[in-house]
Amino acid sequence: MSDPASPKLQLHDTLTRQTLAVTPVDGKRLGFYGCGPTVYGPAHIGNFRTFIAQDVFRRVVELNGTPTLHVRNITDVDDKTIRDSIKADQSLTEFTQYWTKLFHDDCAALNLLPPHVEPKATDHIPHQIKMIDDLIKRGHAYKAGDGSVYFRVASFADYGKLSHLEDRELRLGAAQGANDSDEYSKDALADFALWKAHKPEDGSNAWDSPWGRGRPGWHLECSAMSLEYLGAEFDLHSGGIDLIFPHHENEIAQSCCATGGHFARHWMHIAHLMVDGGKIG
Repeated sequence: MSDPASPKLQLHDTLTRQTLAVTPVDGKRLGFYGCGPTVYGPAHIGNFRTFIAQDVFRRVVELNGTPTLHVRNITDVDDKTIRDSIKADQSLTEFTQYWTKLFHDDCAALNLLPPHVEPKATDHIPHQIKMIDDLIKRGHAYKAGDGSVYFRVASFADYGKLSHLEDRELRLGAAQGANDSDEYSKDALADFALWKAHKPEDGSNAWDSPWGRGRPGWHLECSAMSLEYLGAEFDLHSGGIDLIFPHHENEIAQSCCATGGHFARHWMHIAHLMVDGGKIG
């Protein structure tokens, strides 16, 4: 551990909009979760700005004498990975393994420290199913007519606290991100998918669940894996600034409702890499 008299690392916290000291909740080891890549193509320099910032953060913490537990996920099942693996006429596993290796090669070329734990979404389907089941039992989720399961946003009073968006903006954002089938099967427009019922365009990419065959929603993956490796409450969550809403907002809602915990104590978001007034990627 670092000397109590030594200067404390301070970072801007997205949730409170304040500069706060970053300290381990258990006083021993700082656990942090970084949203990793979706492996359907090569990561670009804009993506790596986030991973480099997380790497620098970890090195500073460790050089100050505090051990870390760095968890960074691999998203190997979502709309994009399924769509592009089918286009490539490859299994989802074969397709995502290729892009995962390329990502690791690029990380090595940039001299990034490998995370202590790097869970894959497809290896944690049972964990995600359990979290959905817990949310249904607690009244925060429901099965819709199409066989999908949705989170009931109205059941979480603090929804929007990370992004600081007004109710109208939250609803507009949900509407812009919804597809036609979502609009007619959900109880409310702002509700988001925890489990997506299998559709023909998904091919063979489906898992059994109490609600029928399907696959997890993208937001759920990180909540289930951070719970598994860091617990219901941990020190810091990080990702690109574009993940604040809806991804991280949804993570907070489903995680807090599933566990009764406070989820991440500190939020660090990395701004886009800008060139000629536009973001990369």
